[in-house]
Amino acid sequence: MSGKRKIIKWSLIVFAGLITTIVLFGVWFMSLLPPIPESGKDIKTTSPSELSYLTEDIIPYRGKILAVVTSTDQMGSSGKSTGYELTELSRAYYVFQANGFQVDVASPKGGNPPVVIDDGDMKDFDYAFLNDATAQAKVTHSIPMKDVDPKEYEAVYFVGGKGAMFDFPENEHIQSLVMAYYESGKVVGAVCHGPAALVNVTLSDGSPLLANRTVSSFTNEEELLLIPDAAEIFPFLLQDKLTENGAQFNEGFMYLNRVSKDGNLVTGQNPWSTWAVAETIIEQMGYTPKERTITTEENTISVLGMFEAEGYSKAKMTIDQFCTMDTMSIDRELLAVHSIVAAMQFDLLKAVNLIRLLSYSNGYL
Repeated sequence: MSGKRKIIKWSLIVFAGLITTIVLFGVWFMSLLPPIPESGKDIKTTSPSELSYLTEDIIPYRGKILAVVTSTDQMGSSGKSTGYELTELSRAYYVFQANGFQVDVASPKGGNPPVVIDDGDMKDFDYAFLNDATAQAKVTHSIPMKDVDPKEYEAVYFVGGKGAMFDFPENEHIQSLVMAYYESGKVVGAVCHGPAALVNVTLSDGSPLLANRTVSSFTNEEELLLIPDAAEIFPFLLQDKLTENGAQFNEGFMYLNRVSKDGNLVTGQNPWSTWAVAETIIEQMGYTPKERTITTEENTISVLGMFEAEGYSKAKMTIDQFCTMDTMSIDRELLAVHSIVAAMQFDLLKAVNLIRLLSYSNGYL
C-alpha cells in the first residue's frame, strides 16, 4: 500500500472513531435527562384560574403599574427577528397582579408588539399568560407611549427583548416618564435589555440618570456568546453604553440571576432575574411580596450560582437540600444547557463538572 493510501486509510479510521465517540457521548448525555413525567395535564392549556398564587389570599387593589415592551421586530438591517421576551413580561405581570396591582402594557408605537417565545423556557405562568384574555387584550392593544398618562401609575417596568435596544433609547416619551418617576421617588424597573430605556435619560439638573448609579443588564459576555457580531448589529452593547453614561455596572455570573437596587432604580441582568426584579419592585414600593412557590428553574439557578461562587462540592450540597424535600425540584435540562454553554466557551473542566452535577441530581430519581 502506497504512503498516500495509508494516510487516507488512517485518516478515515480516526474520523470514524471521532464520529462514533461523539454519537455515543450524545446518546449518554441525553440519557442523563429524565423523561418528562406524564401528569395527564397539558401545561400549554394552563389558565390563570389554575394558579393558586393568583387565586388564593387575594390582596386588595393597590394601584397600577405600567409595563413597557418594544415595538421593534427586526435587529437593525440584519434580517434577524426580535421583539419583547414573553417570559420577562408574563412572570412580572403576575407578580404585580398577585401583589394587588393592575398592569397596563405600553410600547413606543402602540398596538400589537412583536413577541419572542422560546418554547424551552415556557412554564405554567407563561402559558397562563397566553391563555389570559385580559392580559392578551392589553398586549395586543398596547398603549402608545405618547398617550401614556404618567399620573395613572405607581411604577414603570421595562421588559427586555433585543428590540428594546433600537426603540427605547431615543424615545422622548420614555425619557420623560423615567425622569419624572425617578425624581418623584416612583420605582423605575427594567430587566435584561430593558435598561436600554435608561441610557439617554437626563435629570432636571442636567446630569445623566445613570451617573454613579449601580445597575445590571444583559452583559457583553452574554450578548457576544449568542451573537458574535452584536457590536455591528446593535447601535451599542448595552453594558458598554450604561458604563459610558456613568453607571456602576454590577455583573453577575453568565446567565444567572443578578439584581441591582439603587434607591428607586431596580434592574436585572437577564431573563432569569425577572422574578427577583418584579418582587424587588414590590419591596421598594413599601410592600412585602406575596409568598409564592419557588420554581424549579429558580432552584437550579441557585445551584448554579453556588457552583460558580463556592465550587462543585457546595453545589452538590445545594442539590441535596432541594432534592431531599422534592426529587423534582431541580430543572435538569437547565443544568444540561449550562454545561453546553461552558463547552461553547471551551471551559471543558467546568462543562465536565456541570455534567457531574446533572448525573448526581439524577441519583434522587
